[in-house]
Amino acid sequence: MTNKNNEDLKQQASESTLGLNPVIGLRGKDILSSARMVLAQALKQPFHSAKHATHFVFELKNVLLGQSELTPEEGDRRFADPAWSQNPLYRRYLQTYLAWRKELHEWIEDSNLTEQDTSRGHFVINLLTEAMAPTNSMANPAAVKRFFETGGKSLLDGLSHLAKDIVHNGGMPSQVNMDAFEVGKNLATSDGAVVFRNDLLELIQYKPITEQVQERPLLVVPPQINKYYVFDLSQEKSVARFLLRNGIQTFVVSWRNPTKAQREWGLSTYIEALKEAIEVVLAITGSKDLNMLGACSGGLTTASLLGHYAAIGDQKVHALTLLVSVLDTKLDTQVALFADEKTLEAAKRRSYQSGVLEGSDMAKVFAWMRPNDLIWNYWVNNYLLGNEPPVFDILYWNNDTTRLPAALHGEFIEMFKTNPLTRAGALEVCGTPIDLKQVTCDLFCLAGTTDHITPWDACYKSAHLFGGKVDFVLSNSGHIQSILNPPGNPKARYMTNTEMPLDPRAWQASATKHADSWWLYWQTWLADRSGKLKKSPTSLGNKAYQPGEAAPGTYVHER
Repeated sequence: MTNKNNEDLKQQASESTLGLNPVIGLRGKDILSSARMVLAQALKQPFHSAKHATHFVFELKNVLLGQSELTPEEGDRRFADPAWSQNPLYRRYLQTYLAWRKELHEWIEDSNLTEQDTSRGHFVINLLTEAMAPTNSMANPAAVKRFFETGGKSLLDGLSHLAKDIVHNGGMPSQVNMDAFEVGKNLATSDGAVVFRNDLLELIQYKPITEQVQERPLLVVPPQINKYYVFDLSQEKSVARFLLRNGIQTFVVSWRNPTKAQREWGLSTYIEALKEAIEVVLAITGSKDLNMLGACSGGLTTASLLGHYAAIGDQKVHALTLLVSVLDTKLDTQVALFADEKTLEAAKRRSYQSGVLEGSDMAKVFAWMRPNDLIWNYWVNNYLLGNEPPVFDILYWNNDTTRLPAALHGEFIEMFKTNPLTRAGALEVCGTPIDLKQVTCDLFCLAGTTDHITPWDACYKSAHLFGGKVDFVLSNSGHIQSILNPPGNPKARYMTNTEMPLDPRAWQASATKHADSWWLYWQTWLADRSGKLKKSPTSLGNKAYQPGEAAPGTYVHER
């Protein structure tokens, strides 16, 4: 595979990398029951099924006679090899597949099923047809060429990779070469130290790299289901380094990886731990308040904390940044397709019985939500072409998952079901009812246009829950790529709007488009809310909170 193809594979996967939503459960029995429903429908509507079978036969005749006009969807990179369009046999093979897939989807769309069953039917048909794609077979022209170029070695290498994945990766194709990275060596290398630790978190303070810093520090709160170093991935993609270069005193929370011994940790437990960390940040910097950043489920935790502070009249947080965070959990996406009462209760029961929710189990579920980008891509690369999995830091981080304690997982599921943050007093944390309208600090909210797990319009509706002034920014990326968006990328775009109408589409229609990264816009926003400049501290921590282990600390290494 050429370097360009390797780059395409990495880019495609990272755009589709979902990050992990600890709410959604998807069981094998859900897929099977939907598959049975699809088969039963074929028997219940024989005339309807016969009509579509006839359509398929008619299109098949056109394919064989070379008269079919079926082509892959624009942007479907699986069929980029010229053989699929130029070789008569390959073209007919492809068009037969496209006709079959198209007819199955039209058949389920025209069936007399409920809207939800139709969507589930499309999902199951998609799983089947994507698995049966011609590109996944040994007839793939790229695999055939590779076989002859390597004298058959590519096939032997592919079988070796398959055997390794069956033994070490639960039978799933490896997305990344995990041996190529080491946290603290070539990832998470910014200079800093652990200045505070409690049972739930380590607080990392980064060493300033400018002569002056702004008075008000920033505390970054990552999601509990992922490791914190997505904010300090590599030198080019490090949010932490970007902040330090711009004179922001930067602190990051590194969550502990819980075991079943910590099964009782809930949302209030995490918020109490954050409150301790905030007091330490303020004590070290001498600031009376700070700014905060929360990402994904870390944003939900941070928003709940601010609701708690508002309830007790404490003004410790001056401004809040939320990245790809959904607080209004009414989702209409494929991710929520199987999230009904039974599935959610089963997910709660499983984590309660084991004490934790395994991040690695969730990663497998989410891969099947985007099978072409997160499974079959690697099937072709690793097994048919015999290539090593790509070396890519984002995918390494995405595979370096953590666990969630059963209590927190159960609370997240209840929040997904009851959507309490949309109603004053419906959620209680640390003994106080939460009303986000009482949170009146300035808010910067980021979402991504191609984000499949925290859809941008849901992020937009969530921003409306607060009582303060909101700056909403829409990046042209997916879930993780929206966050990791350093300046200088010629493809990067974002949108802003000084107005905040209730309808997200109205916001988008009148928004202003900008080139480059949203980081630059955020830098200005954050600088305006970070106070005056002062001389940079010469050492980390203070007398009460001495610097301990060097960043990335110890909790990040827990398996």
